[in-house]
Amino acid sequence: MVRSSHLFSPLPEVIREDMAFLDRIHYYIPGWEVPKMQTAMFTMGHGFVVDYLAEALRELRRQNFTEAIDHHFGLGSQLKSRDVKAVRKTVAGLMKLIHPSGQVSQDDLRELLELALEGRRRVKEQLKKMGSFEFFQTSFSYIERETGEEKYVGVPEEGGRNVIASDPMEPGAVYAASVDEHGKVGLSRVEVGCSSGTGKLKLAGGIEGVMKESIQRAFGYLHANKVRFAIGHDFDTTDFHVEAIDLLQNRASCECGLALIVAIISAVKRLPVQAALVILGDISIQGTSRVFERWWNPASWRWRTAHAGRSYR
Repeated sequence: MVRSSHLFSPLPEVIREDMAFLDRIHYYIPGWEVPKMQTAMFTMGHGFVVDYLAEALRELRRQNFTEAIDHHFGLGSQLKSRDVKAVRKTVAGLMKLIHPSGQVSQDDLRELLELALEGRRRVKEQLKKMGSFEFFQTSFSYIERETGEEKYVGVPEEGGRNVIASDPMEPGAVYAASVDEHGKVGLSRVEVGCSSGTGKLKLAGGIEGVMKESIQRAFGYLHANKVRFAIGHDFDTTDFHVEAIDLLQNRASCECGLALIVAIISAVKRLPVQAALVILGDISIQGTSRVFERWWNPASWRWRTAHAGRSYR
């Protein structure tokens, strides 16, 4: 399900796609990490009578541990107000269950904080998969107040924060990102392989629609300007096999014309691009590039046009 959909898919249809409601979930427990109950798990020692435990938990509602982390830790900039609230409440709840006296070591508190960040990030990762740019900042982190060091907390089943690898990739591979008219984000890894041939473009299965048209336009522009890019001979004696991997698995259309041009030149020159480089924008058959700019309203976008020779930050 993690690879093909999102973890809220089993919910009733009335709330399955209600992102405003789902954003108010504080924590998603990874049930696949919880072991099945076995007889060996039951204690042979003393335990609390259920009525007594319920009364103890009710009494703990009078105590407030939401600020327990503030002395040792701060929260990263990508946590929004709902994220901060969710993390604080989760830490407070775990404190009441594990350290009801309020006395806890810094190492134990760090473990509770990391659990809270992971569970809340799991919620945000599903919202990001559902395609809203509003939830795209999921690099959750905390800051050690003593040292000022910032540490990031990933989600194991999502590959954490390493969807975009920090290590250089093979020549011919680049990351491409795009946003459609509905504000849905697409992130793909474009890979170009070379074989002896006559300068033909060969697309892998799964490349269709807007992405296919974008790749064909960019290839047409590169074919017409191969001498200008100093790859004329190599271009004419090579066939290019293109594959695009949807990293977010949200089936968002990705216009990746500029990324394809960079990937082909990288493959021909046998030189990798800069590590963690993401290329935005599309290109027309005449070389006009389109790079999206975001306005203050996340739901609205505009296109900026300029000559392909210009660069953008």
